[in-house]
Amino acid sequence: MSGRVARVARLADAAVELLAEGGMRALTHRAVDARAGMPPGTTSAYLRTRQALIEAVVQRLADLDRADLAANDLPTEPPRPAPPLGPEGLDQLAAGVAEVLDRWLTTGRTRTLARYACLLEAVHRPELRRILDHGTVLRVQARDLLARAGAPDPRRQGDQFVAFVDGLLFDRLVGAGALSAPPPGTPASREDLRAGVRTLLRAFTGA
Repeated sequence: MSGRVARVARLADAAVELLAEGGMRALTHRAVDARAGMPPGTTSAYLRTRQALIEAVVQRLADLDRADLAANDLPTEPPRPAPPLGPEGLDQLAAGVAEVLDRWLTTGRTRTLARYACLLEAVHRPELRRILDHGTVLRVQARDLLARAGAPDPRRQGDQFVAFVDGLLFDRLVGAGALSAPPPGTPASREDLRAGVRTLLRAFTGA
């Protein structure tokens, strides 16, 4: 990683923390400088405008999300050739998704909160959604996996699967699930998430 890339990543990580703590209103060049422990004016030198700063944050979040998916054997591109996916494969998929979700509720909680802040911002700035593409990556992968498992309408059901998973994450993070579900980071949390994901996969595929 070059010096410039490393510094921009450091600034983006600081911005992610600010977004998670205070939303978009907390995101200023001066605040990022202070949080990153860098001299005043550093953020403006690398990311001159607020738009550039937000885009750097969104890109950083997308890169880290893709790394999480790959680390849990959830590839960001469908394999070719793709073998059929049976019940055992779906069990493994559900467990892998549960691991990622639990991580995004614990060690990745700050990133998840920042991502939701950016998604709300993308309502008014559609160009951000093109960068924050982990949902698109997941949709392509979910469609492929469900097709391999014999789902009757893998395109539509793949999109529904991603929406369900994102809703499950949101509920556990800021909704009623935050109070009623097992504590994140525990085996009980991962098992509860796995069971929910597996139930949906079973409904889609009958497997």
